[in-house]
Amino acid sequence: MSEPLYRPWGTVSPDFWSTGAPPQGLSPETLRARLVKVAEVAQSGSPQDATVLAEKLDQDVTREYGGFHLFTAQVREVRGYLATLTGDHSTGLAWYLHGAQLRATIQGPDHPDVEAASRRAFSLWRAIPADNSERPHLGAELLRVAIELHGEEAAVVRRTRECLYELVLPGA
Repeated sequence: MSEPLYRPWGTVSPDFWSTGAPPQGLSPETLRARLVKVAEVAQSGSPQDATVLAEKLDQDVTREYGGFHLFTAQVREVRGYLATLTGDHSTGLAWYLHGAQLRATIQGPDHPDVEAASRRAFSLWRAIPADNSERPHLGAELLRVAIELHGEEAAVVRRTRECLYELVLPGA
């Protein structure tokens, strides 16, 4: 019985040897290098250009790793920071809160990184200029997400609440 023998790798043709390896996905090293590039562009005084690079990186990371991955959360926090650099505090805080929620989903709400992400969001909110009319509304959103992630009695929730009271009712 002489049936053809099919190897698991298929038929190797001359084209196989003349082409390179298939392109690799977005490796952690490539991600780091691209984040460094975003930071360099932002530090050179071009936060809008850095924002465009970060948006493209976010698309690539999401395509490669999905929406629920730590790399995705990291890139989205960078986008929040860049939005704040350009004066868009609302978008900046929204990205930071989104990053904290992603971390809670991925790592669990009790993970130290989730608390650190919440503290970064709180610090970003505190840095919003006092005369910014959005500040109370953004603080309320921060408080809502902090309660959702950490519960009513968490330190970050208590501190956010205190700062909001002081903002809305100075001297109270």
